[in-house]
Amino acid sequence: MAAEAARSRTETRPTDAQRRWLARGLGEPGGKLPLFDGDGQQVDPRTVQACLRQGWAEPWIANPIKPDWLVCRLTDAGRRALGGDAEP
Repeated sequence: MAAEAARSRTETRPTDAQRRWLARGLGEPGGKLPLFDGDGQQVDPRTVQACLRQGWAEPWIANPIKPDWLVCRLTDAGRRALGGDAEP
């Protein structure tokens, strides 16, 4: 069962919304992913949760001002899912 789950992770590709969100972490220090999209709207929590489940993003730091907001960063798996290399 674990091998099947790992295989499904490697075969899954990000949706367009997931790809847009993940790509924004490529140029940020530490791969920080934004809380808001380019229009100032909060990133859909379903997008964030789906990327976390796939291992493309990971929780990073707690937000003391808004503890209910999940601050994440891009993982090496996320970089690979975008077609790039893992961070050196």
